[in-house]
Amino acid sequence: MLIITIKQGKEKGLLSDDPWIYVSAVEKVEGKPQERNRPGATAIVQTSSRQFLARAAYNAKSQIAARVWTLREDEPVDHAMIKRRVQDAVLRRADALRSADPQALVQVIDGEKDGLPGLLVHRYGGAAGYLICQFNAGGVELWKVPIVQALLNATGCPNIYERCDPPVRSGEGLPASPRSLAGDEPPQRLMVRDGSRLLAMDIRTGFAYPR
Repeated sequence: MLIITIKQGKEKGLLSDDPWIYVSAVEKVEGKPQERNRPGATAIVQTSSRQFLARAAYNAKSQIAARVWTLREDEPVDHAMIKRRVQDAVLRRADALRSADPQALVQVIDGEKDGLPGLLVHRYGGAAGYLICQFNAGGVELWKVPIVQALLNATGCPNIYERCDPPVRSGEGLPASPRSLAGDEPPQRLMVRDGSRLLAMDIRTGFAYPR
């Protein structure tokens, strides 16, 4: 596992619940070269006096050098944690998902707020509709397969599509390859509710067609 040592005084952000560690805050990164070059590799974050601060997803290709998974030393980053975080996020929004207009895009997972930094998930079309996922950071990209499995189990939604924002993915050193991750791909044109209006939209890209 990688070890990230934070510059003296730069741990204040982490201690006040800022989940991002910028390159400028890093004193050194120790570990095997192949791990240091793998976007999203799990790292232990420590102070300059070698006290544990967090476990985080490290990405040498991003200006955000690491995104915090957990501040708990006794919480490993593993399949069980990913499954638990996805389930908890879905449960928190159970009422909103149950009562949502099937033509609305409803948020299911909101990245750092749900302990899944860089992951955005929206649902369209009710329980049998589509989940649109954006993996905007190396950590969730590395855990993509377990995340998709957990989403299938937690939501019962059979269709999962990956939407890619090329500039965001490029900034993380990740390729932009939009594709179906499970089930069927959404149609190119669907009617999506935006407040009181219905808009024709390609939910795979977020493009709204001119009226």
